[in-house]
Amino acid sequence: MITRIREVRKAKGMTLHEVAAACVPPTTAQTIGRLETGMRTVSVGWLNRIAKALGVEAATLVTLPDRVDVPVSAVYAAEGPVAPRKAATLLAPAPAGEAVGVSFEVAVGDYRAGDALWLDKLEPTDFNRAVNRDVLAPRSGGRFVFGRLAAIEGGKLQILPTAAGARQVVVGDAAWLAVARTLIRAL
Repeated sequence: MITRIREVRKAKGMTLHEVAAACVPPTTAQTIGRLETGMRTVSVGWLNRIAKALGVEAATLVTLPDRVDVPVSAVYAAEGPVAPRKAATLLAPAPAGEAVGVSFEVAVGDYRAGDALWLDKLEPTDFNRAVNRDVLAPRSGGRFVFGRLAAIEGGKLQILPTAAGARQVVVGDAAWLAVARTLIRAL
């Protein structure tokens, strides 16, 4: 089986040591390196462990005949666009964990009409990870608040809506919060 572990790891900006430490249970960087290069056989169990450590689906780590990969032709560096030093491909966006989405019918703030935003759901114990990021918070009656999480005080979320001139909204006792992860935008 041909794997794309190294490609995905590099696209995620992780080192062999970081992936090894993120595996459950942790393993060694040497083991991850051997799995990447084919020096060690990759089992389904290893694919699942490494995929979880990288935050991707296991299918992302293997070459599939019906998947179209997008090769990287240029890297925009400090001196402008240049050819990549090594062959690489772009990873297709995929939801990780429990994800929700927001689609934009109108432009608001940094978002344009037609944009789609993928968000990762967080439990209340993890809300602090979303401070200074765009979030979606549920409210009663099937309503939501979307905007920048400014602060959390006394369990209450202070959210600055993205619409110009809108006032801060305070949300108390949110069952969950979703933090923006991937913007999908057609040009």
